[in-house]
Amino acid sequence: MTAEPQAAFESYRDEALAAIASAGSEAELESVRIEFLGKKQGRLKDLQTLLGKAEPAEKPLLGKQFNEVRTDVEGALEARRGELVRPIAAVAAVDVTLPGTRPVIGRRHPLSKTMDEFKDIVGRFGFSVATGPELEDDHHNFVALNIPPVHPARDPLDNFYLAVAGKSGEKVLMRSQTSTVQIRVMEQSQPPVRIVSLGRCYRPDTIDSTHHCMFHQMEGLMIDTDVTMADLKTVLKLFATAFLGDDVSIRFRPSFFPFTEPSVEVDVLWRDRWLELGGAGMVDPNVLRQVGYDPEQVSGFAFGLGIERFCMMRYQITDIRRFFENDVRFLSQF
Repeated sequence: MTAEPQAAFESYRDEALAAIASAGSEAELESVRIEFLGKKQGRLKDLQTLLGKAEPAEKPLLGKQFNEVRTDVEGALEARRGELVRPIAAVAAVDVTLPGTRPVIGRRHPLSKTMDEFKDIVGRFGFSVATGPELEDDHHNFVALNIPPVHPARDPLDNFYLAVAGKSGEKVLMRSQTSTVQIRVMEQSQPPVRIVSLGRCYRPDTIDSTHHCMFHQMEGLMIDTDVTMADLKTVLKLFATAFLGDDVSIRFRPSFFPFTEPSVEVDVLWRDRWLELGGAGMVDPNVLRQVGYDPEQVSGFAFGLGIERFCMMRYQITDIRRFFENDVRFLSQF
């Protein structure tokens, strides 16, 4: 195993702990937090990039070390913050006649926990998290994704169109996929691009044990000078293994999507049957041209995975409707 990532982890930990210990005020501590744990420009992001460049065989162990280092720094930061505010709290007036505080009732929703774990896994692969609006225009939801006007995906019966129009007179709708975020990211940045977007999507599907009109997706996008289908299959296999375990079985079936070519469906073996997790493929050259990229110079892959499906397998949940019924008896199990 290469020593460079390990040495970088140790150096990061030592310098972060020293800076935290020397912070003499909450303002100084916040500056340390931004420097070492900031999501956009912090040194933690540099470690994620380094981790993403590691050999596939090294990533599981390096990912574990990365998480341990981050946990140590976050723990030290919280402990120091408590030390800095304690003198103020000690002299504050306390009204002993007030009733005591009640314990917090409830737990994090299993979908929220799943999305947090997704972010942690793809972060080890070098992907950053991007966000976008849930109320979308026709261009980002369809046109830029190479979906023609006659495509069934645009059918009013398959989308939640709203009775309002954008500034240009376009129809607006509740986004039917998180692929819209990849368009917005590519419009605003140049390759290389390596992002994921997690969030809600809306389609008027018939609600049953595995389908719902509101669901969550994780969209992934990687654009660079030499990205291949082998890279896509490797990322998805490693992701499924990291979340579901080493013994998970997945398969790729040829499929068709307007925005990828070639395209595949990704399935996982669950309860003795194959369950579809999402779609993926190489980004269609027409999509690259829509955002000003040259398909002769860059290539990339995209994937969209159903978060509910992964959560159901992790927690052995057999009905997707349980997530949205707000039954405390169900939610209290997690």
